[in-house]
Amino acid sequence: MTALPQGLTTGTWNIDPVHSEFTFTARHAGVSKVRGHFEDIAGSVSVAESLEDSTVTAEADVESITTRNPQRDGHLKSGDFFESEQNPKLTFTSTGINAKSADEFELVGDLTMRGVTKEVVFATEFSGVATDPNENQVAGLSAAATVDRKDFGMEFDAVLGGGELLVSNKIKIELELELVKV
Repeated sequence: MTALPQGLTTGTWNIDPVHSEFTFTARHAGVSKVRGHFEDIAGSVSVAESLEDSTVTAEADVESITTRNPQRDGHLKSGDFFESEQNPKLTFTSTGINAKSADEFELVGDLTMRGVTKEVVFATEFSGVATDPNENQVAGLSAAATVDRKDFGMEFDAVLGGGELLVSNKIKIELELELVKV
């Protein structure tokens, strides 16, 4: 049984969407990085007496995707990628938490995109607890994972003249979350 990170208390902590980000990064043409994010995210962490018994659920609205390019955003919502009309949400449900140190752990769970569910491991860092200006108890975490988009049925394979993919298969997901104690 692993102790909770310092300051984190049992109970429900909701994701504060105003102070949180769900971002992703893909290589474009093999030479540059394109970043995007989901504007509408939600979820909660149920903190148990031990870290291992705690759970996380989260979701993002695919229609809220933005890469600062409306044409690219539309393509990402299409059947080549997220297929948002049939799969309007990305979801994550934790299946385990493994402590690496007092403030670092692996968050293991099922990520569902485009109707496909795969296990993903997020390297996660707890950044502490504070009281915000509204007297709410808040906690912060950062998490990162890399997934292969093809594992989720995203088969778009435009190949450029030199053999590079227009969009990389490997996609880095990063979360910066502020949680508010309920």
